Amino acid sequence: MAIVGQAAPDFSMEAVDAGSFKTVKLGDYRDKWLILFFYPLDFTYVCPTEILAFSKNVDRFEALNAEILGVSVDSQFTHLAWTEKPQAEGGIEGLAYPLASDLSKQVATRYNVLAANGVALRGLFVIDPEGIVQHATINNLAVGRSVDETLRILQAFQFVAEHGEVCPANWEPGEATMKADWKDSKEYFQAVTS
Repeated sequence: MAIVGQAAPDFSMEAVDAGSFKTVKLGDYRDKWLILFFYPLDFTYVCPTEILAFSKNVDRFEALNAEILGVSVDSQFTHLAWTEKPQAEGGIEGLAYPLASDLSKQVATRYNVLAANGVALRGLFVIDPEGIVQHATINNLAVGRSVDETLRILQAFQFVAEHGEVCPANWEPGEATMKADWKDSKEYFQAVTS
């Protein structure tokens, strides 16, 4: 079931954030953009590369009024242990955003990313300030996601929300957009073909 364009499935999960436990809810992110991403398991291989790549870029997301939340089917206690393990040893010490625990697997199920083996696929969702899912991608377990592409997608949806125009393939901030009208869109096509 595709959830793009629909209200994001609600959630309330225990999370670890800067060495402490807290409850995180979808409503906590109202009036902000949310980058919600699922990953298979703590203490694995591709997962820390993604988690740390997002952490190193958290300021770029915050500058765009966006928060990041990582989720796996591990417990908050496992998350805590992993956030205390040095990066040189495969840990994620110094993580700059919360990791939530979906031990019941209910949230992964609602977002349709629960794999047959009981772990979450690499699902990534961009949720707008009104709680609507604007973007979703799901990778199988072996391939990590791109932080730069996530930022590009976020900026494109923010541009659309603010200006009402649409973004063509490979759009980057500052590039031409088009009006969502058959007649008016020809202005864009004429500009890029001349």
